Amino acid sequence: MRTTRLLATVAAATAALLLAGCSSGSGGSSSSGGAAGAGYDKNATIQVGSIYEPQNLDNTAGGGQGVTEALYGNVYESLFKLGDDGKVTPLLATSYSTSSDGLTYTFKLRTGVKFHSGATMTSADVKYSIEKVLAPASQSARKSDLQVIKSIATPDANSVEVTLSQRSISFVYNLSYVWIIDHTATNLKTSEDGTGPYKLDAWKQGSTLSLTRFAGYWGTPATNKEVVFNYYKDATAENNALQSGQLDVVTSEQSPDALTQFDNNPSFKVNNGNSTTKLLLAFNDKVKPFNNTAVRVAITEAIDRPALLKSIWGTYGKVTGSMVPPTDPWYENLSSVYPYDPSKAKTALTQAGYPNGFSFTLDTPNYDPHPAAAQFIKAQLAKIGVTVKINIITPDEWYTKVYQNHDFTATMQEHVNDRDVVWYGNPDFYWGYNNPQVTKLINAAEQSTTTAEQTAKLKQANEQIVKDAASDWLYLYPQIVVATTKISGYPLNGLNSQFYVYDIKKQS
Repeated sequence: MRTTRLLATVAAATAALLLAGCSSGSGGSSSSGGAAGAGYDKNATIQVGSIYEPQNLDNTAGGGQGVTEALYGNVYESLFKLGDDGKVTPLLATSYSTSSDGLTYTFKLRTGVKFHSGATMTSADVKYSIEKVLAPASQSARKSDLQVIKSIATPDANSVEVTLSQRSISFVYNLSYVWIIDHTATNLKTSEDGTGPYKLDAWKQGSTLSLTRFAGYWGTPATNKEVVFNYYKDATAENNALQSGQLDVVTSEQSPDALTQFDNNPSFKVNNGNSTTKLLLAFNDKVKPFNNTAVRVAITEAIDRPALLKSIWGTYGKVTGSMVPPTDPWYENLSSVYPYDPSKAKTALTQAGYPNGFSFTLDTPNYDPHPAAAQFIKAQLAKIGVTVKINIITPDEWYTKVYQNHDFTATMQEHVNDRDVVWYGNPDFYWGYNNPQVTKLINAAEQSTTTAEQTAKLKQANEQIVKDAASDWLYLYPQIVVATTKISGYPLNGLNSQFYVYDIKKQS
């Protein structure tokens, strides 16, 4: 989801279960853009353009995609770091061990780590941070995945012992989404107390969020002094700011038609990285008519997904036919399972008991590209006798109406995370999909002892989810980062909306 992206706290690299070792801190992105940074200004201010302003600054309180983009890895850190390449490496944890039954994890913490308030990080902070994600009021997308935790003990200030109720091959990976916070911190919706290379300078809501280099950082200092996230309501204004020199980089280009002005300009570089963001037509599989698999299949066959993608993104993006992006180990392109075929869709509707079609309300977020995509879908479905009533709602309304209350028939939404196909194994998730076979496969995959076993089970589960047309996965977003050639070291990939800024160098 963009702008209210409550689901923006999620997934990658289960091979990390065997990780142990040291890290020099947040610095050192494995994927970065721009030319070599020789002769850079260590006191530079980096101006970043984004259309994803946080709803608040707490990633367990519906802060959305914007809070992940600006704060994750920059202001807050985790026990393990999810890199721009999707790999998980130790960060605030230096090592860990597991019991022979795979149920108890003992983590050794990095010593000498300071929060921005000056307090020293201890095991009490780690325990608090995990429990914050699991709290009843938490809106973290990883909350359900971490409910496998049975108990958390703190044998000493630098050790944490976590006992699980069952094996979880993704446990270390899931911990990369738990931000370590000072357990005495308050007012986290508008302030922060993390351990990252930057601390919050100021948040001028509706305008900018500024970060400044933290002098007491435990690891490699940031290569710039200050970063300012500038927020825009539309892509045109953002592009104009980049073109005029007000910005150094745009985190995720939303106007592909405007790319020619940068493609043909030696002062800019256009980078097309890997994305994990999927645009979904999500049915409420528990209510009529979408509790009927044949109806969901018919709707999927009636929508020309490649044409929709082209109308929004031109030659960028990809139709994958499922929730799984190519960066996930269990990816298969399943777009050929239900290809565009309106004649077949019309026949399927008749066989499902709707020879004259039906009407339904499509709850649609009010920001691009949702309204345009909704109009495209409305026109496509009219061809098979289905009437779509578009209901435009705000991100906050979507969260309450759709995600919390499940009060919808169908909705359009973005899901930003990788490895999130597992949510189809939860019958209580907002879309209400319930196939016991899939739930069993996903649970078995999580208890696998090898990644090969996990991959095989999740491929099988995903194939069944697609066969059931649980949702219509319209397309995978491109990840287009546009920057001036004066900077280097910015991230290229849009994994879970994170945007590490600590390696960005600006020519002096």
